[in-house]
Amino acid sequence: MAEIEKLREQLDEVDREIVSLFEQRMQIGREIGRCKLHSGVKMIDRQKERDKLADMVSRASTEFNKKGVRELFEQMMSMNRKVQYQQMVEAGALGRLPFIGTDSLHAEDARIVFQGTEGAYSQAAMQRYFGENCNSFYVRTFRDAMESIEEGAADFAVLPIENSTAGAVDEMYDLLVEFENYIVGETIIPITHTLAGLPGTQLHEIERVYSKGIALMQASRFLNEHSEWQQISVANTAIAAKKIKDEQDKSQAAVCSAYAARVQGLEVLKENINDDLNNSTRFIVVTNQKIFLKNARKISICFEVPHESGSLYQLLSHFIYNDLNMTRIESRPVEGRSWEYRFFVDFDGNLAEPAVKNAIRGLREESRSLRILGNY
Repeated sequence: MAEIEKLREQLDEVDREIVSLFEQRMQIGREIGRCKLHSGVKMIDRQKERDKLADMVSRASTEFNKKGVRELFEQMMSMNRKVQYQQMVEAGALGRLPFIGTDSLHAEDARIVFQGTEGAYSQAAMQRYFGENCNSFYVRTFRDAMESIEEGAADFAVLPIENSTAGAVDEMYDLLVEFENYIVGETIIPITHTLAGLPGTQLHEIERVYSKGIALMQASRFLNEHSEWQQISVANTAIAAKKIKDEQDKSQAAVCSAYAARVQGLEVLKENINDDLNNSTRFIVVTNQKIFLKNARKISICFEVPHESGSLYQLLSHFIYNDLNMTRIESRPVEGRSWEYRFFVDFDGNLAEPAVKNAIRGLREESRSLRILGNY
């Protein structure tokens, strides 16, 4: 034990020296950052970093130590960059982010679009966010909705992006990248499926049940109790309800919301048929304007990373360094580039905050591409 204590004392002394040397290195890094600001030199020189790492690694005596030295110096270089980004933000070198803060969305006279038909869950989400008397219309697909706001036919669109049981709506993430539209709000509504049919329909008369595929899956426990029923997928739960009303066939029923059943004049034959009674969907409010509410507290971004070991880790470190709470991360394949991915991240913050500006500056400098999808 005495020998261990003696070795620990030696380790403590080395650690104190490491801290002192680290602080010296960081101070020199700040001076370099100041010089770069005054001279206009780009903050990151990847080739210089690679040369430096190769030199330091070559000085280690074993393969194990070489890996450790590489990781150590990668982290120290990363810390230096973060300090220099902070200097840029403090000096105003970041420039204004191309988003305008506003006190209100001014939606009183706005035209709102949702996907589906009368009675869709998207319509319920729209009315929750904008009120029941908002000026609205519906379109067939998510793409149609995004095109409507991009072209100015609508001011806002209300679209689903995540379900508590089914997960992310992948198509929406792809459309957010494709279109120059931005998230300005969100709302969450409970998803409560019912079995609906023509008034007076009895369960033994039903032969076919229509709904969106995911809704059929979410009510599988109830539907499997009636294995004689054919389950048929359609584009939307509200479209399923409208089909039942239009065709006036008692052998058909729909899995839809009670709201859709009421709108289409159907009778609820069975309530609460969800497998998970806590099912809910998050909807986003999208516009073609680069605006954000001044009291917004969530930011959504997407970025691509270099196809190199540790690149995602390095980018995510900007959230840690700036004390930003990351609440969600999703990935989607990058079209045309096999095995490469685009990452979608939600985190707490406001675009006007220095910590957010600092993180975004670092992410923009070190990612292959970065897009701010909205602050809401």
